[in-house]
Amino acid sequence: MADVVSTNQFKTGMAIEIDGENFTVVEFQHVKPGKGGAFVRTKVRSIASGAVLDKTFRAGEKFNRVHTQSRKMQFLYATDDEVVLMDGETYEQVSVSPAMAEVALKWVVENMTVDLLYINGQPTTVEPPTFVELQITEADPGLRGDTAQGGSKPATLETGVMVQVPLFIGPGERIKVDTRTAEYLSRA
Repeated sequence: MADVVSTNQFKTGMAIEIDGENFTVVEFQHVKPGKGGAFVRTKVRSIASGAVLDKTFRAGEKFNRVHTQSRKMQFLYATDDEVVLMDGETYEQVSVSPAMAEVALKWVVENMTVDLLYINGQPTTVEPPTFVELQITEADPGLRGDTAQGGSKPATLETGVMVQVPLFIGPGERIKVDTRTAEYLSRA
């Protein structure tokens, strides 16, 4: 039987099931108006899509709690049918579908560490590290006089993702990128 939690037991980061979909509680606020019943205003993030929604629930409303666990895994390789990860401590290999690792595959190369999110004991999502260092494979050459305050140009990384970089960055250089926003941060 699944654990049941009430809105009175909400904590930031708690995972719950709402209408058959799994969400994590981003923030919540108990409201007791002068007239009418108390309620709880929440912001919840969908585990599947990452979308943040505003939801309002009656005080005391109950939800099934979802047990989540995140494990650091090493990305070994990907084929059309599977993505293979390895636990660095136990050397256990886990195979997941490419759909579960779709976002992570844009940012990782072999032997990088990723997070594998388990929900109720089943692997569900592969998340890339927040910051990655990757090599630029294609970029227009920089011109004399280009400065850090100048514009930006598109560059293709070794994983195939295109990011905007300053004009003075060229092919072959390693850069640090924020995977959440696809922004160039610095040279690596």
